[in-house]
Amino acid sequence: MTDHVHDLRSVREATDRLLTAVAKLDNAALAEESHLPGWSRGHILAHLARNADALVNVFEGRPMYESGTARDADIERDAARPLEEHLTDLRDSGARFLATTEPAQDWSRTVELRNGVTDLASNVPFRRLVEVELHHVDLNIGYELGDLSEEFTDREIAFLADRWSGRPEVPPVTLEGGPGQVWHTGGTEGTPVTLSGSTDELLGWLAGRGRRGAHLAVEAGDGLPELPPL
Repeated sequence: MTDHVHDLRSVREATDRLLTAVAKLDNAALAEESHLPGWSRGHILAHLARNADALVNVFEGRPMYESGTARDADIERDAARPLEEHLTDLRDSGARFLATTEPAQDWSRTVELRNGVTDLASNVPFRRLVEVELHHVDLNIGYELGDLSEEFTDREIAFLADRWSGRPEVPPVTLEGGPGQVWHTGGTEGTPVTLSGSTDELLGWLAGRGRRGAHLAVEAGDGLPELPPL
């Protein structure tokens, strides 16, 4: 069962790590490319701030974003800001998100995210944690998939494995990490594949990050399967 109190504490800790790391950069570094194609580090920071505000909308019953076009425009508008503006926005938007979670509320209720996706309110803190942690990695400033906690990595692997389950364009895939760490994903068509390796490599493949599973052992099938974009 999801523990939203635990996840909110993890969001606070992850946000503090991010702010500490970003504060060591300068304006020139923010303009450099991140690990995400077409996005500078500034784009990632702008996205993280606007995502926090979007999740406030979710909790308060409004559309997550006005539109996809407006979301993208906000990120482009804010990407080139100076470091101090980014830091202030990240800190303030993160605080607004956490403040929205403080009043007593029905955590078992269903809320609507982007593109008609729905989820329990209690799962939203973990979704925010995923944004902060994975995009910290995406900044390409020394925080790697292997630096993520074991608890986070295992939960995100399970979440993404479930996301790709039943997809006809993905063959049946068994993911094997350490002892007792087995996940299943994909559809029912095609030759079954088993991928084994470290959990950070498994997460990298599922999330389309890092070396995208380049160091995973592949058994059967037609090689490492390609996943749709997240």
